[in-house]
Amino acid sequence: MDFVAGCIGGAAGVLVGHPFDTVKVRLQVQSVDKPLYRGTFHCFQSIIRQESVFGLYKGIGSPMMGLTFINAIVFGVQGNTMRLLAHDTPMNQFLAGAAAGAIQCVICCPMELAKTRMQMQGTGEKKSSRKLYKNSLDCLARIYNREGLRGVNRGMVTTLIRETPGFGVYFLAYDVLTRSLGCEPDDRYMIPKLLFAGGMAGIASWLSTYPVDVIKSRLQADGVGGVNQYSSIADCVRQSVQREGYMVFTRGLTSTLLRAFPVNAATFATVTLVLMYARGVEEGPKDCEPAQPSHHSQIQQQAQPSSL
Repeated sequence: MDFVAGCIGGAAGVLVGHPFDTVKVRLQVQSVDKPLYRGTFHCFQSIIRQESVFGLYKGIGSPMMGLTFINAIVFGVQGNTMRLLAHDTPMNQFLAGAAAGAIQCVICCPMELAKTRMQMQGTGEKKSSRKLYKNSLDCLARIYNREGLRGVNRGMVTTLIRETPGFGVYFLAYDVLTRSLGCEPDDRYMIPKLLFAGGMAGIASWLSTYPVDVIKSRLQADGVGGVNQYSSIADCVRQSVQREGYMVFTRGLTSTLLRAFPVNAATFATVTLVLMYARGVEEGPKDCEPAQPSHHSQIQQQAQPSSL
């Protein structure tokens, strides 16, 4: 039931946060010479006006499909790592989260590649005259046919660099916040505290790795028009800084932070409600008691899918 609750909570998070993710990707990869969007809110308005509300949900199929596998990997690896480490300490939470983040990249990288390509398809068009990809699976199949496994795993190194410390920071921040706020079984504000802790942990996680995410998005979007602009990670960093300055690493940060809190809040609320319904109101709140580290770890695992 824990795994099911985590998947449902993750799905709720994707539904809430995907429009913000679309805006983030558009801002990260737009041309500096001919920018289409002036900022986060202008990007939102332009997509809705030019492509309808559905434009904000382009590429959502990929994270939805990958969600179950990612939650399974994160849940298993984080839980087993915590059991191996034996002690539920903030540092062990970081190490267990980092291990889970590293291993789930096998699914996360191809999923985000398809998501990014789908999000960039038909930019500025309400009805794209020529769709290169029918859906996320078709996108990955076409990339594989042209470029093989290397093409499907484009951006794997940057994904690994982002996800490993990102998940570590998330679990560490969530653990520290829940311990600081207190989470007693009879606390009437238990759920708001969990929502706040999860949302702030998500923000902390994104802030810690955001520059890497900008480079990852650019590498995965590279070649959409048929021409590859970057030859490597170092070349992408060099060209980006040379043309746009160091502020390039904050491209799309506003929409990312706006997305981080509600995504984690939605995930936490859904996971908590599902667990309370399944286990009963009396047993449900015990999942976050400091005296029961195994349950405490489970809530953390379920609360944060790969999108952070």
